Amino acid sequence: MPYRPIALVVEDDTFQRASVALLLEETEMDVFQCESGEAAELILQKVGGAICFMFTGVNLAGSMTGVELAWFAASHYPQMSIVVASGNSAPSLPNGITLLQKPWNSLDLLREANDACHP
Repeated sequence: MPYRPIALVVEDDTFQRASVALLLEETEMDVFQCESGEAAELILQKVGGAICFMFTGVNLAGSMTGVELAWFAASHYPQMSIVVASGNSAPSLPNGITLLQKPWNSLDLLREANDACHP
């Protein structure tokens, strides 16, 4: 069975989360989905080393923000490519994290995921 890259999509908006997941799945990626930073952190602790790409919104369900999640992921999984989508002003992000302003473009998202998982 060929290797399929793995992505993590963290977004509290059900429609946006499903849209991002569908886009990534159409490029032959396996996708974990969740709505909170806490759930994402649990997934990362279990399989973080296998995930090549993470997409998160800034506002999430639960008490952790997408910015806090990005800092956690960047410090524990430096090989992972991380995209943070924000509808507001640019948050303070770790070096190497990509910020996509909402509404983001599907092609920009796919380019980031492809570059991360098919270097």
